[in-house]
Amino acid sequence: MSVPADSGPLTALSSAGVSIWLDDLSRELLAGGELKKLITDKHVVGVTTNPTIFASALSKGNRYNEQLRRLGETGSSVDDAVFALTTDDVRDGCDALVPVFERTGGIDGRVSIEVDPRMAQNADATAAMARRLWDAVDRTNLFIKIPATRKGLKAITAVIAEGISVNVTLIFSLERYREVMDAYQSGLEQAREAGRDLADIHSVASFFVSRVDTEVDHRLNAIGTNEAQVLGGKAAIANARLAYEAYEQTIAQPRWQHLAAAGARAQRPLWASTGVKNPSYPDTMYVSELVIPGTVNTMPGTTLEAFADHGTLPAHAPTADDFAAAAAHLRALQDVGVDFGNVTDTLEREGLAKFEDSWRELGESVQRDMHAEAVSTDRTGTSAADDTEKSRLLAIYLNDHYAGATGGRELFRRAAQASTDAAGGTALADLAQQVEEDRDALARIMTDLGVPTSQSKAAMGWLAEKAGRLKPNGHILTRSPLSDLLEAESMLLGVLGKAACWRTLRILAETDARLPADHLDTLLERAEQQSDTLEGLRSAAASRTLLPRPADTR
Repeated sequence: MSVPADSGPLTALSSAGVSIWLDDLSRELLAGGELKKLITDKHVVGVTTNPTIFASALSKGNRYNEQLRRLGETGSSVDDAVFALTTDDVRDGCDALVPVFERTGGIDGRVSIEVDPRMAQNADATAAMARRLWDAVDRTNLFIKIPATRKGLKAITAVIAEGISVNVTLIFSLERYREVMDAYQSGLEQAREAGRDLADIHSVASFFVSRVDTEVDHRLNAIGTNEAQVLGGKAAIANARLAYEAYEQTIAQPRWQHLAAAGARAQRPLWASTGVKNPSYPDTMYVSELVIPGTVNTMPGTTLEAFADHGTLPAHAPTADDFAAAAAHLRALQDVGVDFGNVTDTLEREGLAKFEDSWRELGESVQRDMHAEAVSTDRTGTSAADDTEKSRLLAIYLNDHYAGATGGRELFRRAAQASTDAAGGTALADLAQQVEEDRDALARIMTDLGVPTSQSKAAMGWLAEKAGRLKPNGHILTRSPLSDLLEAESMLLGVLGKAACWRTLRILAETDARLPADHLDTLLERAEQQSDTLEGLRSAAASRTLLPRPADTR
């Protein structure tokens, strides 16, 4: 990640009272000195991590290899190895941010590490994991991230009461946000009763932004083009502004005032998921539209780059009129049939599932690398027969994916042509072009590796796609109302498989100079973006096809 030298907009953002945090951490950032440069030159005063970030970090570079092999040799479990890797990185990140922590009196200079997301529905297990992470990292500028599930609220209160600072994550709804603020105050009240110094306890509440627009826009597209054009792209900012209004209301209450008088620190709102997913929207909108003093904005590297280059600030922070307009917008969504409560429930459920998937992927990568045999530069001890067999298996593997890419190309083309939704058809046409380019990229990689493409397998992939048109979707030869949904699910599965292929090749690139590591990282990032787009199309198709339309009350 590189950031332009001119950081004027970042200076203005920081001067406006917004704490700029980076939503990324890896040993490449730490060991290469880039994190320190971002702190020094780009006003970065905090870092957030999550399972997805750690899974991505492990797939890039080789700075984890030695520790992983050592853990494998000592018989460590996968969970213990993941714990060791992540806590080591976060501890080093905390150390890098100590000057900021000291300069800001502990307000900033913090690094967040998340509890195992598989424990999110078990309050006691979540609290126990939070204590274990707190003790292992052993840094006062640490935040423990706890998802804001209903069970998570109990864990938040418990660990705050014990003096552990918390970053509450995965907040989407105003109702849940109020519950989070209540859980924080309950924890502080218990800490005060236990005689703890409340000034030592800090917290932020991570309110997620961009995913709201993604889900709402898909539902608007399913309802009708006019609604999407009028109401699209505004729900996330409206929801976040109402969250800040709820925060102001909470800290004005006597309950909070009593805690503040006892030395309690306010639980600052943190704007998370601020990377723009819709390319038709300004790439800095979730930063520019939420410039509010005393808040935090944690940005992925690309958003930080974009804002450093061309970010702008509004004339003023949101006012009472802005809050009223935000509430009116959510009512307008409800009026056209978008159940906003269902939107936020869906986002919480899917967000947790994504973190669990990333955690599982992280564990699989750790397990594989822990038990990988060390490869010497002269390949001593590796027989020619072993090489031949591995080359044969690689050829089969790549040709299977090439066949799948051939069938996938045909499916994307057909889905784009058949789409009755203008926006969806445009998105599918763009994806079809990308899938074609990805297939060509795979073919070039196979050529570089000396793996011939099997035309018979490619033909089988083409035929399989044609045969797939006869699947039992309620119609045999004509399109069914289910066609869009089933095709979106098939395309999503194909892209997930393609991403797995890029990850496999990325692992091989560590010891095979013929594989372009940077190019594979780009292909993998694009596959993840394709997956997000397809998930949106799938969700819209499901709503359009299976949800009952709201009764017309006009």
